[in-house]
Amino acid sequence: MQDADSTGANSRAKKWSLDGTTALVTGGTKGIGHAIVEELAGFGAIVHTCSRNEAELNKCLERWKSLNIHVTGSVCDVSKSAEREKLMEGVRSIFLGKLNILVNNAGTCILKSAVDSTAEEYSFLMATNLESAFHLSQLAHPLLKASGAGSIVFISSIAGARAIPNFSIYSATSGALNYQLTKNLACEWIKDDIRVNCVAPGTIRTPLTEPPC
Repeated sequence: MQDADSTGANSRAKKWSLDGTTALVTGGTKGIGHAIVEELAGFGAIVHTCSRNEAELNKCLERWKSLNIHVTGSVCDVSKSAEREKLMEGVRSIFLGKLNILVNNAGTCILKSAVDSTAEEYSFLMATNLESAFHLSQLAHPLLKASGAGSIVFISSIAGARAIPNFSIYSATSGALNYQLTKNLACEWIKDDIRVNCVAPGTIRTPLTEPPC
């Protein structure tokens, strides 16, 4: 007799399968991104991820290899356009020109009042959280279209729907992801068999939520 947990796991495994699919998850070495990488790989997807921190990336890749989890990775600062382009060229080569899933997970926050926020902080948050998500989706479009069944998932935040003190810039990037970017790309790219969705959780205990944010 199987217990409830094992029965549920077996049922899920039979119902869902990503065998043969390819996925790119940005910021996959910690927090939500790390969990997404392992979940996708657990369902059979071949996953590539990236991180700004080479040491963290290598540590995760070694761990996944020891667990027989098929994940590749590369160093990328998604706030920089040239590095985003290099990342997608690598993905194109690794996955032979086709990508089924793009998870735009990489992001950061700066907990600071609006009057104390600097132009540099504004630019950094916009580039990391919003610009990177749009640009990577744009770069991935031909690969997602070529797969015949593409899916983009933006990982955002409830901060895009609620007012939270000292989160004005971060909330602005989240709001753009939650609503207009997701909806407009979904509308525009449905003809290319690309689905676009956004997940906007509340606070989750990850390294990003540790002080000072």
